[in-house]
Amino acid sequence: MSRAVALGILALLGALPSQAQTVTQTSPVVPLQSPRTGDVEFKLGTFTPRIDTEEGLTGKPYAETFGDRPMLLFELELQRYFYQGIGTAGLGVSAGYAEKYASTKTDTGDTAEEKTALKVVPLKLNGFYKFDYPALRWHVPLVPYGKLGLIYMPWWINKGGETQTLGDRAGKGGRWGYGLTGGVSFLLDVLEPRLARDFDSDIGVNHSYFFAEWTYAQVDNFGSPGIVLSSRHWMFGLALDY
Repeated sequence: MSRAVALGILALLGALPSQAQTVTQTSPVVPLQSPRTGDVEFKLGTFTPRIDTEEGLTGKPYAETFGDRPMLLFELELQRYFYQGIGTAGLGVSAGYAEKYASTKTDTGDTAEEKTALKVVPLKLNGFYKFDYPALRWHVPLVPYGKLGLIYMPWWINKGGETQTLGDRAGKGGRWGYGLTGGVSFLLDVLEPRLARDFDSDIGVNHSYFFAEWTYAQVDNFGSPGIVLSSRHWMFGLALDY
């Protein structure tokens, strides 16, 4: 009887390593989130160039031609993350487009059939920092952020489908400047956590945000004479971490 018991215990002990190994192999580690490397932002807002603030101007040519209503500005920004720790920092590039049409006036002050259009293409290189540590760790939905960047803005004026001249100057060119941006994002993951996880596992989008930001842009070739394309404007949009 004791011999049978001893043999049974030995058999049980011999089986334990094999069973433990089986449990380890059938318990795969499931990653909680795919790696974050960058961000893409789609934004829309209003833009009113401060052309009438140029020194030496007589009157207000922008307001007299295009009125007081702002231009509609669309921008696309791509960001790359270089630091992820107590917040996120990196570099971003963006391109935008805005245009404004108005009726052309004749020498007698009458309205002509052809239109005058001002078009601008803001191009930016930004350094940014986002304080998203509370959002990613504790799901606090608000993420403040700031940007500092270099701006180059091509512009041109069309009249009847052709580039218009401004006195002895061609109605086109490009202006350099800088911009400061402050904003806040709302983390949409907190509204639908399960959908956010599926969004990540299916197409690699880690997080999504709605955001609002205000920009101080000084675009006047750093104080040089010429057209002033500076602005103070709001933008709103959607941001996707990937």
